Amino acid sequence: MRYRKTALGITVDIIIHLVLVLAAASCLFPLIHILAVSFSSPGPAMAGQVGLWPKQVTVDAYKYIATRVEFWRAMGVTLRRVGLGLVINSILTVLCAYPLSKNARRFPQRKFYVAFFLWAMLFSGGLIPTYMTVYKTGIMGTIWALVLPGAVPLFNVIVLLNFFRDIPDEIEEAAIIDGANHWTVLFRIYLPLSTAALATVTLFTVLGHWNSWFDGIIYNNRAEGYPLQSYMQTVLVAMDFTRLNFNEILHMAQVSDRTIKASQVFLGCLPILLVYPFLQRYFTKGLVLGSVKG
Repeated sequence: MRYRKTALGITVDIIIHLVLVLAAASCLFPLIHILAVSFSSPGPAMAGQVGLWPKQVTVDAYKYIATRVEFWRAMGVTLRRVGLGLVINSILTVLCAYPLSKNARRFPQRKFYVAFFLWAMLFSGGLIPTYMTVYKTGIMGTIWALVLPGAVPLFNVIVLLNFFRDIPDEIEEAAIIDGANHWTVLFRIYLPLSTAALATVTLFTVLGHWNSWFDGIIYNNRAEGYPLQSYMQTVLVAMDFTRLNFNEILHMAQVSDRTIKASQVFLGCLPILLVYPFLQRYFTKGLVLGSVKG
């Protein structure tokens, strides 16, 4: 029997699709505007005449960025931070989530640790104790100051442990009967079955490290150690022309402050834009399945 939608149902579907299109456009239009400004000449960009299409197309802003060692150094710091942070966060998240996914009979202290992690996720020690901890450990001004303080992302642990709890216990019991230990069960059964959840927490981790800027400022006393977002926050918000040499000043005359900022913002978003489509299809599935049980 074929189901036919009523006129009201069709109207509701059209309204829902229009709302979703408008929501998507509201997210996409600012990025298109930034891209258009970055390819526009200084006059229209400074006059605010650029909309969704560049005017007097030029690539001078990107040529200028290509000569900026500071920008590419900050990009390198961010890439190293994302690489180290992803490895450390993923390992510690899995090692925390796996035992916490067991029931109280197999892990009697489970409720205590889950409550402890929830408390730590909601209430932190504050900025000053965190800063003093980083300072006393001697990692100030290094890449480890950006990675180690958030080595265990508690929200990701909660998401992953709830996903692990959805895996039937019979699968693990059968593997143990066949002689498998917990390491074998984790790496040969749980992780292959948790692709969606792992992709979700990977996306959270990458975005968290890529977009973080405040810790890069407070834990580095030299601009050379700034990650990309910290560099953009400090240098782009307050352009300091006193440090430019004569050739750079001549080059700056061919571009504008606004086109430079727009081009660097777009380049800073580009890696995430390239990675996100590959992980997005797992995002909703992993997040929903990881939130079924508490």
